[in-house]
Amino acid sequence: MDIPLSKMYMDDEIKRAVLEVLESGRFVKGPNCKAFEEEFSVAMGTKGSVAVNSGTSALMLAYKALGLSKDDEIILPSHTFIATAEPVVESGAKAVFVDIDPANYTIDPAAIEEAVTDRTKGIVVVHLYGHPADMDRIMAIADEHDLWVLEDTAQAPGAKVNGRTVSTIGDIGIFSFFPAKNMTVSGDGGMVSSNDEDLISTVRMMRDHGRGPGDKYISRMLGYNYRLSEIHAAIGRQQLGHLPSWSEARRKVAGWYADAFASRGVSSDAPDDNGIVIPKVADWAEHVFYMYVIRSSRRDELQAYLKENGVSCGIHYPMPVHKQPPIGSDADLPVTDEIVEQILSIPMHPFMTPEEVDHVADAITRFYGGGAR
Repeated sequence: MDIPLSKMYMDDEIKRAVLEVLESGRFVKGPNCKAFEEEFSVAMGTKGSVAVNSGTSALMLAYKALGLSKDDEIILPSHTFIATAEPVVESGAKAVFVDIDPANYTIDPAAIEEAVTDRTKGIVVVHLYGHPADMDRIMAIADEHDLWVLEDTAQAPGAKVNGRTVSTIGDIGIFSFFPAKNMTVSGDGGMVSSNDEDLISTVRMMRDHGRGPGDKYISRMLGYNYRLSEIHAAIGRQQLGHLPSWSEARRKVAGWYADAFASRGVSSDAPDDNGIVIPKVADWAEHVFYMYVIRSSRRDELQAYLKENGVSCGIHYPMPVHKQPPIGSDADLPVTDEIVEQILSIPMHPFMTPEEVDHVADAITRFYGGGAR
């Protein structure tokens, strides 16, 4: 049995939606993009959304709309994909990397508080692996110091903090629709979403060369061509309709994993030689399990063994951003440095079966010397 790390959904409705776009001859700035933005805002609970051609473009526009400048200090985690930090570094601002909570791998509010200075202008929160960050504590810090908050929600569409959907809590949120994400557009795509209508208006113009509504040859500000195509928007609309049921299915798969590991006695509270650490969900959080990430002190050995047994794995991410060659930060992040040596993503998608979960759990059990079922 070969089990993929993730699986993308495709059905006749999606194919039909693509065909309709092809037959329409309208490939950019059409009705699907507008409808996708409106439907996404309703789904997330924000006042406005702007569809763009990638999650990275969404980040770039969100930062610019917030007024990021070279004199600013921006607090953000290092345990994320480099795209989170790229616009900060490119702008000449100072990226202040802080450590993460070892329980859920998101930015540690206590570390944020220690890092605030007179030059701090904003906080970037990454809702990682589908688990939201502790937004109540983070927003309290932001309010106290008059800081903006950008929510990087690329991995957590629909996740919640005490019943509030992420991307609606901070000033602005971004999403990615890369093919491996919880929902996709079958290619690169992204979204910027916010309850601040001025921010959304600014992002909307910057996405399209700085042009406002009705403008064709007049640009009201400098901008870019970061538009999402009609084909990708049509696919996104179809996928968005499935997102709630897929999130519930992912939580069900996570429950199967927890039960399977508990019954086999391989999980533990620390990644020692005898077991793994499985994901924990805070009592204030609603997880959407973009990934199912375990920890093992024998991570590389375990990954090789699982691969030999038909189980796809990944490491997200093996090198923290502050250590990436273009970044060059000297941040001291002991929790991040320890975590990246232990984390391993095992198969997680809404179409997994109990038999596939058992296969993965059996392989991990055998690795640790136990008897598989």
